[in-house]
Amino acid sequence: MKKIALGLLSILLLGLGSPAIAEEDEHLKAVIAGDQRTAEQKARDRYRHPYESLRFFGIRDDMTVLEIYPGGGWYTQILAPYLKDKGKLIAAIYDQDPKTQKKWMVGYNKQFTDQFVGKSDVYGDIEVVSMVPPDRVELAPAGSVDMILDFRNAHNWIEAGGDQVAAGWFKSLKKGGVLGIIEHRRRADLKPDPESGYIHQKRIVDLMVKHGFKLEATSELNSNPKDTTDHPEGVWTLPPGLALGEKESAKYIEIGESDRMTLKFVKP
Repeated sequence: MKKIALGLLSILLLGLGSPAIAEEDEHLKAVIAGDQRTAEQKARDRYRHPYESLRFFGIRDDMTVLEIYPGGGWYTQILAPYLKDKGKLIAAIYDQDPKTQKKWMVGYNKQFTDQFVGKSDVYGDIEVVSMVPPDRVELAPAGSVDMILDFRNAHNWIEAGGDQVAAGWFKSLKKGGVLGIIEHRRRADLKPDPESGYIHQKRIVDLMVKHGFKLEATSELNSNPKDTTDHPEGVWTLPPGLALGEKESAKYIEIGESDRMTLKFVKP
């Protein structure tokens, strides 16, 4: 009887573990391989791991997803076609007010709207809003969003109003909703440097936990052990920026894109 009981227990434990082996998302794979993405964009998949990262966060194509500061839209090229039939994408772009926006924001905002707005056959009807911390941080009705995704942007908003941003995101998410953050990770033994584009992982975790989020999981999917995170022009020294120009490019191309934290938070 003891052996039978142990055998049954083993079967039950295997059953409990089986959800971790989720079915592949063929729709997401097809979108990532789609013609709407350029060869240049696809070449960066080896650094950014879009399929694995989005699966880690638990995305589904029927979700309402809020993408923070899409910039040129590298991830939007995946998210918008993926969500267009059954879900919804909200894109929080930079400040659009000519009186207050920074000059560099103008080009990014134009690039994004020219590429994605009014092309519903490919990208669906993307809802465009602006996130301008510390004041304009409530980007969707309370409890209306399934997932918020922030790719390599924390250095753009954390100094301008990190507390307000975290609180606004928490309010917008549904109970059980997910916040996925991928950000340039500063080496733990280095002093903080807001101008470098890198942030300590602990700072992000502490900020989100402070505002009610639960850290559910972390991943090293987007880590890069070659990156020392102390470059002359910060993260922009590395590809794709290569801020030091051709003279030093070979060295930094060999390093590759930045070391990145991948954090999955949940609204309890």
